[in-house]
Amino acid sequence: MRAVLCKEHGPPESLVVEDVESPKPGARQVLIGVHACGVNFPDTLIIEGKYQFQPDMPFSPGGEVAGEVIAVGEEVTEYQSGDRVIAMTGWGGFAEEVLCDVGQVMPLPESMDYITGSAFSMTYGTSYHALVQRAELQPGETLLVLGASGGVGLAAVELGKVLGARVIAAAGSDEKLEVAREHGADELINYNNEKLKERVKELTGGQGADVIYDPVGGDAFDQAIRCINWNGRLLVVGFASGRIPELRVNLALLKGCQVVGVFWGAFAGREPQTNARNFKELFTLHAEGKIKPHVSATYPMEKVADALNALLQRKVTGKVVLTTGR
Repeated sequence: MRAVLCKEHGPPESLVVEDVESPKPGARQVLIGVHACGVNFPDTLIIEGKYQFQPDMPFSPGGEVAGEVIAVGEEVTEYQSGDRVIAMTGWGGFAEEVLCDVGQVMPLPESMDYITGSAFSMTYGTSYHALVQRAELQPGETLLVLGASGGVGLAAVELGKVLGARVIAAAGSDEKLEVAREHGADELINYNNEKLKERVKELTGGQGADVIYDPVGGDAFDQAIRCINWNGRLLVVGFASGRIPELRVNLALLKGCQVVGVFWGAFAGREPQTNARNFKELFTLHAEGKIKPHVSATYPMEKVADALNALLQRKVTGKVVLTTGR
């Protein structure tokens, strides 16, 4: 089988595509023939040795796949050859085949094709957990989404509307904001042209946002904590800006607010039953047409560097997906 390989830490251009031996499933493992694999920000970190988990060399990046089961281990009864599935693999997904534990696999709903399935799990799993379990977002509250045109950002915009919130989308260009509007945003803020703090206060009658969804960090976080409402919840989702901000805790005191960490991968491992309920609801929402992943581009495996660079250069709206040609 062909696979994208990281043989040494470096930029996307250091990755190679080579033939490797097909893996064999262990007792509780599933071998998946990959049709498509979502491209995510952690993929850019893991190839440079900057991610919190680091596999042994050589390895394939790629943390979420959609495909069909090729083979199963002797103790696997949940799936059989030919089943359509999605899986959260951590890494290994940028390949024609990937091996994963049966607990990482879910059936691919009939309402989804492979490309949609590969772009669904990480963004919607993260955003649903963030808004429902971590923020306890209520109908009628105001939700501010930073990085609102990205994968998790657009998912948060859509889910915020489903949960009954008024959604303010913030992003760095009018073109990106238009995508957020198409996915349900009520108000738009271009934080390259407007001051985030002042504009949020203006839109909320001086109160600030009840919940702030922040996958950006850096300067955006510094501004966001200053435009949060009393009893507000600021969700720390990621640091796409490249700078992990530092918080002066007197701001949390003065605002009576919470700064809440969101680590969906750890949550899914610690609370698998709750995570399964989340996805049951998410799959229902997709089947009803209330949420829909926005895939702005697909790339063949040989163009993996282009896909990752598009993400790093903030040219992506929604998600990009790597395809294997199956």
